[in-house]
Amino acid sequence: MRVFKFGGASVSNYEKVQNLGNIIKQFPDEQLLIVISAMGKTTNALEKVAEAFFAGKKEEALQLFRAVKLQHLDEAKYLLVTHFNPLMEQFNNFFTEVEWLLHDQPVRDYDYYYDQIVCLGELLSTSIVSAYLNEIGISNQWIDVRDVFRTDDNFRDAAIDFNFTQQQVNAIIKPLFTNSNIVVTQGFIGCTDENESTTLGREGSDYTAAVFAYMLDAESVAIWKDVKGVMNADPKLFADAQFISELNYDEVIEMAYYGAQVIHPKTIKPLQNKNIPLYVKCFADASLPGTVIHNNPVKNLPPIIVIKQNQVLLQLHTKDFSFIGEQPMSDLYEMMAKLHIKPNLIQTHAVNLQLCIDDRPDKVEKLALAASNEFDVQVEKGLTLLSIRHYNNETIERLTAGKKIELKQQSPETVQMLMI
Repeated sequence: MRVFKFGGASVSNYEKVQNLGNIIKQFPDEQLLIVISAMGKTTNALEKVAEAFFAGKKEEALQLFRAVKLQHLDEAKYLLVTHFNPLMEQFNNFFTEVEWLLHDQPVRDYDYYYDQIVCLGELLSTSIVSAYLNEIGISNQWIDVRDVFRTDDNFRDAAIDFNFTQQQVNAIIKPLFTNSNIVVTQGFIGCTDENESTTLGREGSDYTAAVFAYMLDAESVAIWKDVKGVMNADPKLFADAQFISELNYDEVIEMAYYGAQVIHPKTIKPLQNKNIPLYVKCFADASLPGTVIHNNPVKNLPPIIVIKQNQVLLQLHTKDFSFIGEQPMSDLYEMMAKLHIKPNLIQTHAVNLQLCIDDRPDKVEKLALAASNEFDVQVEKGLTLLSIRHYNNETIERLTAGKKIELKQQSPETVQMLMI
């Protein structure tokens, strides 16, 4: 049993879906659970639908949604003949689910509507891929992961109920393999006990694949990407990014913690618990070995560079010039917990504290307002957070040339700098 995960770039058009089929053909006698993300930029497009709906722009939301529908219908027409009509029946059910919501008025928080709308991307992409695989003679079973993954109602970053989900995996997923070697399902999404769709956080499809591997005792997980493996920096930003052939779990967790997008922050732990290796494979050339991530030590790594744009610096100063001690820090962490804010960098001094977080305008404003009861608050936006693992002076100097450093934190292994 292996778990494969294909990202949005791997199913962004009909040619990519055909290539996915060619990869699956190379594993004719294997049991595969295949987790698939939304096609291409579909999640971004559905986010715009959710934003328009929540802003009360119903007609704009419906028009944006129509474009998403047409895109997927066009892809299906290129790929399918005998399985086209059954797919349309499935599509119509999905479309109705969202359009019914779009004709209503928002009465709940934005995050709730975000999840009800954005989850459609994965449902559409997996339906197309499953139908195409059946079309070319690769028998498979499609399953709605919302029937399997039970979560809480923390919309946009839901936590999985592992006990209930394991029961569902045993009852629903495992029996499917008695009829077929291949099961196709969605990443990124789940469902509450009240049958409301949830999402697991951006890039949560990796996490979905890891959870399935853990619960199915898979021999490995392969994440298929548009690079030849894990790189020491984003190749879209750094033309000289270096390929890394192997990493250990701890290093990848560190990379994820600092914001590297190659592996979702929650992905590694389920694999580490059962010592399941993770392969990052090249979608364009399946013959390449890719990167293997395991539990063994790995030495002599190059500098690993992570850049996070759109950062906000909150400068908090005690109003009475008292020291920042346990109680103010406890209060601040309680505020962040209530708003589901994860700090990227914190630095404390005698009477002031500096806090770097992602620029989520609704959450930034609420945190600044809540903190103003205890602190004088200043907010600075438009910053970039640079993190370098296994740094050297040459790399630091090259990446900070001409930049103004607002905040710096350094340990023997990692340096972080918040820059303008």
